[in-house]
Amino acid sequence: MEIKRSTLSSWVGKAAHELGPVYDALLRHLKTSTKLFMDETPAPVLDPGRGKVKKGYFWALARDDRAWNGPEPPGVAFTHAPGRSGKYASQILEGFSGILQVDGYAGYNRVLDPSDNAPIQLAYCWAHARRKLFDLTENNAAPIAEAGLKQIAALYRIESKARCLTADEHLAVRRKKSAPKIEAFKAWLDASRAQVSAKSPTGEALKYIAKYWDGLIQFLDDDRIEMDSNAIERTIRPIALQRKNALFAGHDAGAQNWAVIASLIETCRLNKVEPHSYLTGILAAIVNGHKQKDIDQLLPWNWAG
Repeated sequence: MEIKRSTLSSWVGKAAHELGPVYDALLRHLKTSTKLFMDETPAPVLDPGRGKVKKGYFWALARDDRAWNGPEPPGVAFTHAPGRSGKYASQILEGFSGILQVDGYAGYNRVLDPSDNAPIQLAYCWAHARRKLFDLTENNAAPIAEAGLKQIAALYRIESKARCLTADEHLAVRRKKSAPKIEAFKAWLDASRAQVSAKSPTGEALKYIAKYWDGLIQFLDDDRIEMDSNAIERTIRPIALQRKNALFAGHDAGAQNWAVIASLIETCRLNKVEPHSYLTGILAAIVNGHKQKDIDQLLPWNWAG
């Protein structure tokens, strides 16, 4: 039997509405953590009044403590917002206090405003710093960039070998092996910046690293901080793939419905829970009168099936 697209969309919208309290509980639970990741990705939305597509964003807030054997389960919550301004990050993070690992987008500086948020410490991403150097080497000989890439690779090798250790052991390795390499990297960075024009491509790449230096090296003193924010970029990848298929959301409410369902599905995947069975199960539980006070029982990592 052929079912109209509008009917299917209506069903999904109603399901997302019923799943809203579970999504809210997920977001609330994530913000009790002391360390989170944040990133954003475009989410085009149809603007019916103008007959065009407007640019929205999915903001992703994620926890993944597995790298340092943290006590909390991994999860991600997407929130749709009409723009990329840092004010949306502040709104989403309301109630969170701790370390936020991000890329170098300047909008995240807004979350440091004490009038908007509790104390938040920004940690930055070596993968983005590395990318600036890597881009210089793709089509041209770039000795300075290549030298920087080798030093960053050495830091990643240390991290790779230390992942199986306890938190205290991992931090000890960072201080013993990574700290001297970071000190050497800083000396190289300062010397290299003196050799090139600040406005050249190489100068711009080195300027980026220098600008975010204090946040890049925080991993030396806190095992909760990873060298990069790749953990959250992996959670965003399915959203980007789906965007290629769907092209855009039909309206703002539809975009937030998309965010709700994507949050639960991706959190299922992070916790090795089969998404279809999970969604079927919790919707049935909600229909059968599951109590709001026990909503945390419906989170993916608590779901017994």
